[in-house]
Amino acid sequence: MTTKVCHISSAHARFDTRIFLKECTSLAKAGYDVTFLVADNKQDEIKNNVKIISVSNVFASRLKRILTSPKIMLKKAIEINADIYHLHDPELLPLALKLKKNGKKVIFDSHEDYISTIKGKTYIPRILRGIVSNFYRIYELYVCRKIDAVVCCYHWTKERLNKYNKKCLLIFNFPIVTFNRPILDKSNAIKYVVYAGGISSQWNHETVIAALKKCINIRYLLAGKCHDEYLDKLKTISGWEKVDFYGQIPYEKIINELYPKAFCGIALLGYIAQTKGKVGNLSNTKLFEYMMIGMPVICTDFELWEGIIKKWDCGISVNPYDSASVADAIKYLADNPDKAKEMGENGRLAVLEEFNWGIEEKKLLALYNSV
Repeated sequence: MTTKVCHISSAHARFDTRIFLKECTSLAKAGYDVTFLVADNKQDEIKNNVKIISVSNVFASRLKRILTSPKIMLKKAIEINADIYHLHDPELLPLALKLKKNGKKVIFDSHEDYISTIKGKTYIPRILRGIVSNFYRIYELYVCRKIDAVVCCYHWTKERLNKYNKKCLLIFNFPIVTFNRPILDKSNAIKYVVYAGGISSQWNHETVIAALKKCINIRYLLAGKCHDEYLDKLKTISGWEKVDFYGQIPYEKIINELYPKAFCGIALLGYIAQTKGKVGNLSNTKLFEYMMIGMPVICTDFELWEGIIKKWDCGISVNPYDSASVADAIKYLADNPDKAKEMGENGRLAVLEEFNWGIEEKKLLALYNSV
């Protein structure tokens, strides 16, 4: 009989890249009967041979979601009656234990290193963050001991949880390789650098805008969702006049219109909790998306990212808070188009050989086969 699988998330969108497009779609292609249970109060549908089912609740607040989603999602999950349940949110850990009591196989997918990130959550009073983080650490270990497997995105999460669950593995968010990549157009008199994705302070756009002041005839293509408060702050920075801001636009337009204009991609993630300071991680996809397209990258000098840059010669790593270093990197790639093209091709090759979802997919399928 076909193994029935149910992925569950109370926080992510139904077409989430990691959950739906990569994990669920890969499992469906491999012959599993796959359902993705979400909480968006939209109509059920089938896409990529994945059944998407929604509970009627759209949680009005983060606190309400955390407190009520386990009970609501459990009821629907039991109705689905899958063989394997794959949970994607930390508030669903209580659900894992109840599903185990019902004789089900359970996998927990830790998208972040929550012990670290909880300490930086501004919606939790500062005085309580350490307490909440420690409570979560204890409960996470308790649950992970009892379930069938754990999937992680961060090396240090795996190192911690591997002690308590023998089936704990890393599955990264590497891109799905597209072979029909756009033809990059470098004939413009004005040259462009690009960033496309969620626009927030952790990506240090202030540094890029400040760097542009030192770069002649270079503009910044900036596309993505941005909170009004942060956007207003960026507009006050000297150099904003060199930014072409598009807001949130379809991915097809980014691929076909923005990326072809740019001679390099910008990925200046800060030294934050999710990167363990200057260590970095391999689950932020921005770096690898640029490489897949065939663009050289200007990226943060994380230990993990810098190792890739040096091994593959696919860009330049810099301090993400140093606008002078960023300006020097931009000018170098702009003034050396042949070298920039070579770096772009090297990055593309790196993705084809090492940093692609096809490799991670094999790890996922092997895990499911073992479970």
